[in-house]
Amino acid sequence: MSTHTDFLREMGVTEWISRDSSVSQLTQPNSVKMQISTASETPMDNEVKASPKAFWMFFGSEPKGDAQQLFQNIIRALGLNRDEWVWKSPNDAHNKNLPTEINVPMVAMAFGGPAAQTITGERDPLPQLRETILALHAEEDIPVVATFDLNQLVGKPIDKALLWQDLLLAKSVLQNS
Repeated sequence: MSTHTDFLREMGVTEWISRDSSVSQLTQPNSVKMQISTASETPMDNEVKASPKAFWMFFGSEPKGDAQQLFQNIIRALGLNRDEWVWKSPNDAHNKNLPTEINVPMVAMAFGGPAAQTITGERDPLPQLRETILALHAEEDIPVVATFDLNQLVGKPIDKALLWQDLLLAKSVLQNS
């Protein structure tokens, strides 16, 4: 087994698509499609739902273009099904519009300093908020991991490695819940 494969497995990446592969692969039935939605969505009657092992809340500005594809890759790398995550506006964290009926470990990811500050009530800039377990302002028992804004990461790909570190931190929080 190659060192590259071992490194990806250690990061939790078990499935990946080469950058050389066509975009049409992302539209195959088994691929993850970006769907920005609210937690109040209900599954279709004929959909079979497995119980999620954990639940992820993602907060930030809506990713567009390449940032949207980056988010799709994050969902795929984390191995999340559609019922295991939700995308929310940072302003929704102050509402009681959070999925409280979920009885599995939860974690929130804040994409960008402003999103992290809004959902946690912290005032520090993003560099000080990263690599720290914060708490969701409205729900103290929901851990928050702050990371880079996806739209800004497209222009600064060197920080993608730091994004993966933040995702692994959030994953470890869930495993220790």
